[in-house]
Amino acid sequence: MKRLLFVLLALTAMPAAAALKVFATVPEWGALAREIGGDQVQVFVATTALQDPHRIDARPSLIARARSADLLLATGAELEIGWLPVVQRESGNARIQSGQPGYFEAARHVVMLEIPARLDRADGDVHAGGNPHIQTDPRNFLRIGEALAARMAQLDPPNAGAYRAGFAASAERLRGNIARWEKQAAPLKGIAVMSQHKGLGLSL
Repeated sequence: MKRLLFVLLALTAMPAAAALKVFATVPEWGALAREIGGDQVQVFVATTALQDPHRIDARPSLIARARSADLLLATGAELEIGWLPVVQRESGNARIQSGQPGYFEAARHVVMLEIPARLDRADGDVHAGGNPHIQTDPRNFLRIGEALAARMAQLDPPNAGAYRAGFAASAERLRGNIARWEKQAAPLKGIAVMSQHKGLGLSL
């Protein structure tokens, strides 16, 4: 009897399994998924802030992670085109293939900038859908976060309320920060800026 009681207590002390497994391609989307999902999600991020998300190897470890994912959270707009399709295909996971509810592209939920008038590789690394570095504008996180919360609720209906509440709280904090940043940056308005990469100038 004592042994049975010990087993029951041990089981109740164990953390509940995460309802939704998220595979995020870059740290920003991983952080957003955690903000919205909290304890209801288990998030894996495929890259670090020190890596170039254009040039990642489709390693077996990434494929293994993608195999069990319920939601693949990508930037889209060809940012991960060099490696993510391989990860999707080799994972054998039907849930996260393009066009399925388990595949989410952040770029589809914002207004894209710098869409090229022509596609010519002589111009360098050209993205047909526009500049994919949408993370540099914090206002985009409000649009993307709202759509992501809705998708997470679709995939995990029992926790839909938690996802909506998570987004609402995150959005409130972000709006406050945006107001503060805009006030701090006001003296910089009109100043010419030169950036090393086009992505760095999107939100100026």
